[in-house]
Amino acid sequence: MGKTVKISGPLIIAEDMADSKMYDVVRVSEKGLIGEVIELRGDKASIQVYEETAGLGPGEEVVSTGEPLSVELAPGLITGIFDGIQRPLTTLFFKYGSRISRGVFVNNLDRDKKWTFVPCVRVGDEVVEGDILGTVQETEIVEHRILVPNGVHGKVTSVQAGDFTIEETVAVIQTPLGEKKVSMLRKWPVRRGRPYREKLSPNRPMVTGQRVVDTLFPVARGGVAAVPGPFGSGKTVVQHQLAKWADADIIVYVGCGERGNEMTDVLNEFPALKDPKTGEPIMKRTVLIANTSDMPVAAREASIYTGITIAEYFRDMGYNVAIMADSTSRWAEALREMSGRLEEMPGDEGYPAYLASRLAEFYERAGIVKLLGSKERTGSVTAIGAVSPPGGDLSEPVSQATLRIVKVFWGLSASLAYKRHFPAIDWLISYSLYADQMKDWYSENVNADFFKYRQFVMTILQEEAALDEIVRLVGMDALSSKDRLTMETAKIIREDYLHQNAFDDIDTYTSMHKQFLMLKIIYEFDTRAREAIANYASVSDILASKSKEKIGRAKYIPEENISEFDEILKLINTEMKALQGGEEHV
Repeated sequence: MGKTVKISGPLIIAEDMADSKMYDVVRVSEKGLIGEVIELRGDKASIQVYEETAGLGPGEEVVSTGEPLSVELAPGLITGIFDGIQRPLTTLFFKYGSRISRGVFVNNLDRDKKWTFVPCVRVGDEVVEGDILGTVQETEIVEHRILVPNGVHGKVTSVQAGDFTIEETVAVIQTPLGEKKVSMLRKWPVRRGRPYREKLSPNRPMVTGQRVVDTLFPVARGGVAAVPGPFGSGKTVVQHQLAKWADADIIVYVGCGERGNEMTDVLNEFPALKDPKTGEPIMKRTVLIANTSDMPVAAREASIYTGITIAEYFRDMGYNVAIMADSTSRWAEALREMSGRLEEMPGDEGYPAYLASRLAEFYERAGIVKLLGSKERTGSVTAIGAVSPPGGDLSEPVSQATLRIVKVFWGLSASLAYKRHFPAIDWLISYSLYADQMKDWYSENVNADFFKYRQFVMTILQEEAALDEIVRLVGMDALSSKDRLTMETAKIIREDYLHQNAFDDIDTYTSMHKQFLMLKIIYEFDTRAREAIANYASVSDILASKSKEKIGRAKYIPEENISEFDEILKLINTEMKALQGGEEHV
């Protein structure tokens, strides 16, 4: 048992802690405040406390639990709303009210609720770690798979179906070291990645239904992406859209240092949203971790580790998981504050020298992997982190450290946001390094011409940027007919393809097939219009055509009426042929 000798905000120095280990969880004072050892010097330990330390003084008792900060993994996670150290906020609200009292203790997961366990193995079966022992239908959408615990292998001597709490024994395995009773509850240290057999190279996209993402800057399933942007540019909106529509089986949303009203919006929206695949509320495949900006700063630092550990747990069941961290900048600010209180040597802008390695530790836990177990299975974690650079300055340390790690960069633009162009992803600064390695998937599952149309869009947008300077200086009338058409095609791409209305029932999500058809009609319009101009058609006549108007409305065509795109293609060909043969137009 140690004693406090110094208290500095969330940092406490305690002596007589020689028996402690790094990252041990401790209880501070008679109130039992939760803390974690983050530095050891002789018999003195520096402890970051996850709760408010006001009123504490020197001489308070510090008791080590001897265990690292861990999360509980069992049925009951899905639909759960937890704080940064996995305390259930709903349970705390009903027990203690709207403010979390200090030193309160509640179980992270419900110990009394019974779950129906259905075995997948029989007595006498040989099992190894990672094998599926049985399943629990946790929600209408999610089947929770109970796995053989890590480090356990042997013969099943007992397994039974029925209703059990998460602590009751559901199976017994005879191991070389003796009998091992297995319950549905697991614990795992948050700072240690869960094991797997082999990490694979991502080769297919995580389809999001957001056209600017899926077409121009796709993120791979099992990949990592960053969404940096200044205040008001729509980082949170982008992450909400991805959480709603991405083709992931499980969503883990971490509100890390977010404003309370934004997290309230998330908590109100998610239960009301319908999952497009099942029609059930999307909350039934979601885990929310809410650590708002007014909560203790130390818990903010732990929250993304809590989130990624839960994501890995569902990955190990064979699911494709997407984790949204909003925002890693506020997590880095918590890191900076704790580093400053530890009196460590500061790096750029006061951030600790290990900022980049800590960010890498988080993002590198994403990936698509071969799982442990006797049968070959795969699972994936896709990590998407928002970055909030002060003043939109992407040269600041958190943005730069993130860009060195991630392979997809969705750079948000304040000017696009002010023009009400959402998602406000700037196509001139964004990039995806996964695109080329996913060409085969697009060819097999969408169309062989998809990448041709993608390259066409990128080229037109680049040409528009080059011509824009000329237009500003001398006006549109100074351009040639072909350049005017380039500007108009770029406008169609921007306004009718890349712009997407999150509040429209049809436009909020676009399937890959519909995206391809939308690209195709824009490409055909531009190609046929250039042929018409070469045959002396007037640009103003081309722009007045009915087909251009129909292209503008194409994004509102429902998926079930997809045949209307064939009619638009026919109309484009008919109109452009009719416009040819007029007087020469310069």
